[in-house]
Amino acid sequence: MIKNPIHLRLEKLATWQLRLFMVCLCERMYPNFALYCRQTDSEAATKYQSILALNWETLLVKKSKINFDSQLEKLEEIIPSVNEQSPYSIYPALDACEALSELLHSYLSGEELVKHAIAISQISLKTIVELEMAKNDNNLTQAALEKCQPVLDELDIQWDIYRLLKDEEQLNITLIKGLKNDLQEEPISNIGVFLTD
Repeated sequence: MIKNPIHLRLEKLATWQLRLFMVCLCERMYPNFALYCRQTDSEAATKYQSILALNWETLLVKKSKINFDSQLEKLEEIIPSVNEQSPYSIYPALDACEALSELLHSYLSGEELVKHAIAISQISLKTIVELEMAKNDNNLTQAALEKCQPVLDELDIQWDIYRLLKDEEQLNITLIKGLKNDLQEEPISNIGVFLTD
């Protein structure tokens, strides 16, 4: 797997910063799930989106009460199953579900947030690496992947999000709203899937 130096620095972030980092990465993976749903005439994308929206709400609304067990059950209901007819898009969609599951588990466990944040970071990179490998018939070396532009772009974006967070000593609603709006107004995924109406 690609080494990501940001993982060492995540330990310095506060709880709300880690949650914001995680939800930002999940938001970036949402278009991958939505694309799969469009290709398979599934209505599940709206359910994924509503679970994401509740995660944003926990950051934006003080004392918001959300049943994360219930949200996890709703997510598990929409996780697609791979079969011989499945389009390639099912794999990035599954990664998006795995990332959102990690985010929900971070609330349910109430601890080891850094572990969940690192897992989501790695899942996002894995989606990109697997797509690049598929494009090249699995002929890319580790060294080639580390120089691959989509991989470098993802590392840069994760660093950009981290840099925005790291100096904030207190929960910053303006920053949270800004990141949410940026990600939702131009919904481009980690593998370049662009959502249009």
